[in-house]
Amino acid sequence: MDADYGEWNKKGATLSDKTAAQEYGLTRAEIHRAAQAGELQYRVQSIYGSPFLRLLRREVEAFVAKRHGRGDLKERKQKAELAQVEREIRRLRRELKELEIRKAQLELPR
Repeated sequence: MDADYGEWNKKGATLSDKTAAQEYGLTRAEIHRAAQAGELQYRVQSIYGSPFLRLLRREVEAFVAKRHGRGDLKERKQKAELAQVEREIRRLRRELKELEIRKAQLELPR
């Protein structure tokens, strides 16, 4: 089942083997074995000279559901989304604090 080339370019449709291991509770060895067995499509890429596998998120999710069950997949997706929401909240709080400081600097004394 070859993925449409465009899927590889869509934001959020792919992830690295390291991210897949973190988000879905797989070992990197498990991911590499699945890729070599043809269960997961992959592309070899590198950043700063370190190679990694780029995987399709939907295939990783199907692999996790098959391996560990749909309930585990749903729980892991919720944890990953919660972590992302918490990061965004922290970022927004930092930004708000910076804006409040800037506002205080710009306000004229009365």
